[in-house]
Amino acid sequence: MDGVGPAPVRGTGSAAAWLAFSGGVFSVDAVDRTVRYRGCDGDTGRVADPRMRVGGGTATGKVTAGGTTYAYRVPLAGRSRGVVEVFRQHRQPDRRVGEVVTNPQPPTDPAAGGRLSPLTGQLARVVAAATDNPAGVAVRDLSGRYGDQQIAVNGGFRPKAVSVIKLWILVEVLRRVDCGQLSLDGGVRVTRDDVVGGTGKLKSEAIPQVLTYHRLAEYMIMYSDNTAANVLIDQFGGTAPVNALIDSMNQRDTVLARKFFDADARGEENYTSPDDVISLLGAVWDARILTESSRDLMIDFMRRQTLNTKIPAALPPGAPLAHKTGDDLRGVSHDVGYCLTPGAETAVAFLTTGPFRSGSETVRQLTRTVHDYVTPGCGRG
Repeated sequence: MDGVGPAPVRGTGSAAAWLAFSGGVFSVDAVDRTVRYRGCDGDTGRVADPRMRVGGGTATGKVTAGGTTYAYRVPLAGRSRGVVEVFRQHRQPDRRVGEVVTNPQPPTDPAAGGRLSPLTGQLARVVAAATDNPAGVAVRDLSGRYGDQQIAVNGGFRPKAVSVIKLWILVEVLRRVDCGQLSLDGGVRVTRDDVVGGTGKLKSEAIPQVLTYHRLAEYMIMYSDNTAANVLIDQFGGTAPVNALIDSMNQRDTVLARKFFDADARGEENYTSPDDVISLLGAVWDARILTESSRDLMIDFMRRQTLNTKIPAALPPGAPLAHKTGDDLRGVSHDVGYCLTPGAETAVAFLTTGPFRSGSETVRQLTRTVHDYVTPGCGRG
């Protein structure tokens, strides 16, 4: 399949969860016996805990990294409550309690969630009919009508991420804002050496100039600006912090391996999957990885996306939407985001490879299928 990446290295199971607490996450992989603490006050990286105890659906243990000890009890079922205690020398222990997040999150109401199941078959038929465009789809109810159920067809499908990866870059920017480590009003000098091709608006503006982080983030989403995305990656010091964000949420199909239009990439590529996209969108919507104010700003940027030939073109005029496209005319066409019709709010991820034109039509067909099912008065939902 053109543009589809190799399967990432995994453990022998899928018992992974992360604890969302104010200012950070504590991630557990119960198969590989590793944990990661990533908060405003530091990042341990992946730490092995060979003595981790897994039983009764819960992982418990204690690890020390960088002179700090982390004692944890994390259920491996989403929407449970977990705890991690942080012990630093000469300081009182910090107790962090929060909700556990898994991929996927379980429904809040399994009976209501069952009413979304027939949509899976409808989406599968669209995917099967798109013989020239291998595709993957994930959908999550956000309205509560279907108990926050998540469904997927080829949810582990792993094509090139193209500009969809910019959502993770944006989340890392806003996470730093939430931590007080970055101000959106801060300025970054952009020079002609920073400017790259492809989509974007900065390449046609006067350069050099100083841009705020707010404007860089806004342009990266509104215009899918490749230059803005690369400048933000450079401000992080490279791709590692975005990949740390991805790893902390146990999103194993996703990687930011290179910048956009990077002549030095040497064959490296960025990848993602529908399941990972929905995992990110769900965590943002639930204010688990960002504060509510940063969540709202991110969705506002996505509402003002200017590339609107896929999901928006398949919805009724004026239908509320916040989305992010991902395009490569050589064989990738994606669109993901939030369909925000009141009473039918839904997160969607439509990823396709193959001919661009027919892939975009597949995205539109998938959009109509979801909309007609979940919107009151349109379908059986």
